[in-house]
Amino acid sequence: TEIGVERRFVPESCPRAVRPGDFVRYHYLGAFPDGTRFDSSYDRGSTFNVFVGKGQLIAGMDKALVGMCVNERRFVKIPPKLAYGSEGVPGVIPPNAVLHFDVLLIDLWNSEDEVQVQTYFKPEKCPRTVQVSDFVRYHYNGTFLDGTLFDSSHNRMRTYDTYVGIGWLIPGMDQGLLGMCVGEKRIITIPPFLAYGEEGDGKEIPGQASLVFDVVLLDLHNPKDGIVIENQLVPESCERRSQTGDFVRYHYNGTLLDGTLFDSSYSRNHTYDTYVGKGYVIAGMDEGLLGVCTGEKRRIIIPPHLGYGEEGRGKIPGSAVLVFDIHVVDFHNPADSVSITVNYKPSNCTVLSKKGDYLKYHYNASLLDGTLLDSTHSLGKTYNIVLGSGQVVVGMDMGLQDMCVGERRTVVIPPHLGYGEDGVEGEVPGSAVLVFDIELLELVSGLPEGYMFVWNEEVSPNLFEEIDQNHDGEVLLEEFSEYIQAQVDSGRGRLAPGFDFEKIVRNMFTNQDRDGNGKVTAEEFKLKDQEAKEEHDEL
Repeated sequence: TEIGVERRFVPESCPRAVRPGDFVRYHYLGAFPDGTRFDSSYDRGSTFNVFVGKGQLIAGMDKALVGMCVNERRFVKIPPKLAYGSEGVPGVIPPNAVLHFDVLLIDLWNSEDEVQVQTYFKPEKCPRTVQVSDFVRYHYNGTFLDGTLFDSSHNRMRTYDTYVGIGWLIPGMDQGLLGMCVGEKRIITIPPFLAYGEEGDGKEIPGQASLVFDVVLLDLHNPKDGIVIENQLVPESCERRSQTGDFVRYHYNGTLLDGTLFDSSYSRNHTYDTYVGKGYVIAGMDEGLLGVCTGEKRRIIIPPHLGYGEEGRGKIPGSAVLVFDIHVVDFHNPADSVSITVNYKPSNCTVLSKKGDYLKYHYNASLLDGTLLDSTHSLGKTYNIVLGSGQVVVGMDMGLQDMCVGERRTVVIPPHLGYGEDGVEGEVPGSAVLVFDIELLELVSGLPEGYMFVWNEEVSPNLFEEIDQNHDGEVLLEEFSEYIQAQVDSGRGRLAPGFDFEKIVRNMFTNQDRDGNGKVTAEEFKLKDQEAKEEHDEL
């Protein structure tokens, strides 16, 4: 006279049980006590969908379903008075038939249900949450309430990218994503009237199905976003900040908003070198590199419309927010000249260096970020040059001008006056600003421009005869060299300092040997003031 219920399987987790007024979706097998089957939802390939406790079912089934959990299986015996009674169903159920049902509950919901959100992981830092009109990128697994998978972005290896709250999603997902942080993981349970309703989606999702989405949020931005700059380290001393048109060298790590690394200059062991504000880099980086100091570290967060847009590039997916942690190594402007800072100048500073002077000095060479490149102190000897002769980079020639012995100065040389775009392999990076801390130790005055040798006293009127020691009317290189050496040794004459003696003498001899036969005659021999205006060096 009463229904019989045998609970053949009860799931461990049962967050919700059927109550009168709930809508359920279930599969069943219907049979008579002798085992003869009279109906099956499995044969139709569709669950039986119905409200419980509203008279849409036979009385026995209305009672038998109450208290069931999703995925629970019950064997139900229903007497005739709670089934089809003395009339039965012509051609299907005979009168006064006892009915047996093997029932598996697939889904349940109530018309008063709302979207349920269960957050099972939330990052410690959550600077921003999803708001209406934001654009999000997320991965999900979509299942029915019984756990059956119907869709997964992970299987496609592509995030689902969409605006939130403007009708691009089912209403329940629009609600369920609000307030999420990047990196957060949620389970969003959506009743069918906030999902695909009575009709389903016409593919994988049947009508009246509750949907469960396991979501991890990877990215979010708003089309109105600009870049975000987070200063991580700003040097105490910042004499200059980058401007439009400057050339910047910096290191960076590039990640997506969820921390996935997509690029790093450190891994290439080479800075990224570019002009700022001229469109050589993405718009967000062009903006983010303005106003930086050398040595500064900052984080630049770039929305996709200022990054690589909807299409992305390489390892960067479309519509991705980019995070760059940068370290500015140096920057300069192509219009920069050499910068000189005098750190110490002796009280007696009357003799100043000029072109042609022979200088001996110590230096420490470094990059603008303080990285040491070279030092004469470590070598234990000075660096010796003839100023203005091209023995050092142009910027150093400029930086050593008008310096007195004992003076110390810092010379900052932009790359176009240093080692240029190529640098020196293994020593000086390309496009690097160089910093030299210099101390001038010795200065030997040079000769007037154009001279390799000058007399310290009156020149003999019989100069050619003095050089022509064997009086044969011809001067050979050996005679010429011995004579010049004797004048220098006696103090009567002086060679340009800092050059190799043999090279200077050979150069002087070649200039006098006008016909190039290896001999100088009296007709060829001329002093400097006897020459027409020529560009080579003479006596």
